[in-house]
Amino acid sequence: MSATPHPNPRRWAALLFISIAQLMVFLDSAVMNIALPSAQEALHFSDGGRQWVITAYGLAFGGLLIVGGRLGDMLGRKRTFIIGLVGFALASALGGAAGNLGVLLVARAGQGVFGALLAPAALALISLTFTDAKERHKAFGIYGAIATAGGVVGLALGGILTEYLNWRWAMFVNIPFAVVGIIGAVTVVHDVPNDVRHSRIDIPGAVLATLGVVALVFGFSEAESRGWGSGLTITMLVAGVALLLVFLMTQSRIKSPLLPLHVLTERNRAGAYASVAFGVMSMFSMFLFLSYYLQLVKGYSPVAAGFAFVPLGVAQGIGSMVLGTRLSALMRPGLLMTAGYLVSGIGVLLLALLDKDSSYGLLAVAEVITGLGIGTAFMPAISLGTHGVGPQDAGVASAMVGTSQQVGGSIGTALLNTVAASSTAAYLASHHGHGKAATDAALVHGFSIGFWWAAGFLALAALFSFFAINAPRPDHSASSAEAGATEQPAPVH
Repeated sequence: MSATPHPNPRRWAALLFISIAQLMVFLDSAVMNIALPSAQEALHFSDGGRQWVITAYGLAFGGLLIVGGRLGDMLGRKRTFIIGLVGFALASALGGAAGNLGVLLVARAGQGVFGALLAPAALALISLTFTDAKERHKAFGIYGAIATAGGVVGLALGGILTEYLNWRWAMFVNIPFAVVGIIGAVTVVHDVPNDVRHSRIDIPGAVLATLGVVALVFGFSEAESRGWGSGLTITMLVAGVALLLVFLMTQSRIKSPLLPLHVLTERNRAGAYASVAFGVMSMFSMFLFLSYYLQLVKGYSPVAAGFAFVPLGVAQGIGSMVLGTRLSALMRPGLLMTAGYLVSGIGVLLLALLDKDSSYGLLAVAEVITGLGIGTAFMPAISLGTHGVGPQDAGVASAMVGTSQQVGGSIGTALLNTVAASSTAAYLASHHGHGKAATDAALVHGFSIGFWWAAGFLALAALFSFFAINAPRPDHSASSAEAGATEQPAPVH
């Protein structure tokens, strides 16, 4: 197998279209979160149904990521990418036209299914397209900026669409993103051949992995609403861990595993997956607490609350595209990630100082510090997620990045929401206050405790980065195929 003689001359255009399509996936959850109250009023469903609109997407997306990544390796990442885009667009159109909760839930689950095909294929395509070390870091800087800022943009966009148009546009807005992505994929995106195109998928492994991740995500979702002592919560969490342990044991004993264990056991990739999970645990809970703080305590409208996150999104983009890319030439990835997570932790601790009378200026400064740090850390972390794997495993390695994000987000949201809620209740009980002032003080106290926990998760992400990741500083002067340890064949259309 010969090495790639020349890089894809249209690789930067390919990155643009892949990133636009990936932005759609990151936007979707945030946009729908803002639109949910309006959708609930229009379709007349209960609060329980409202939770399932979010859960249906999360379960399908998180549960099928590993399967989607392996399908991309087998069918070809470009083909899987296009299938994911088409399916996501159709599911979005169905959701936008939904006349009842049942149709909306089917559409949301469909978005999750096709998103699980699309997301790992997109990351794998970037990993295989950019083989020069310097260009690879620039490419992942751009991708990381979109990945980390997509949720912030989604909050603002969701508020605008819901307030000035209609909740249905929170679904319809995905269609133009998908169309642009499809056009770009057909015209400029290239794939590389591999030796698993005609392998059979590991069906038992697919079932075990899917059910295991679904059980975990569902268990943490139920913990948020029912409590950690609920029988259903405990059952789902125990079942999820057991299924995933069985899955890992089977993967070491079969000829064509769904998830080759060497993807997980290499210390740099494992450290990257762990650090991303802890980082997302912090970020997801931070989004939740700030959304509540701005709207419940400060009285912001949905649009104003969405735009209040703009400094965070801008800082994340600068951290990923500018700081992360430039500092990667000076520091090894583990040290860069450690520094980024610690800086982000300082920003989150500043958020813990907020009270009901705090100015937006303090919040904005905390957002900027947090965004610069997390953007800088996530750029090398996402790149390391596919570090050293050959084309045959690029999709499933990419899927592990997404799985880390989904599981981390589910754990962080459930755990820290419970911590904040219990702290709020304890504050109210001990202070015996009444009225909005007392409620606001209790809420702020709960959020503050939650932010301290979130900072702790960032400290854990820093520890994993420092001790687990020993990859050297990339040699930006060499045009080596750093995308994988194996040589890569020429791109195919």
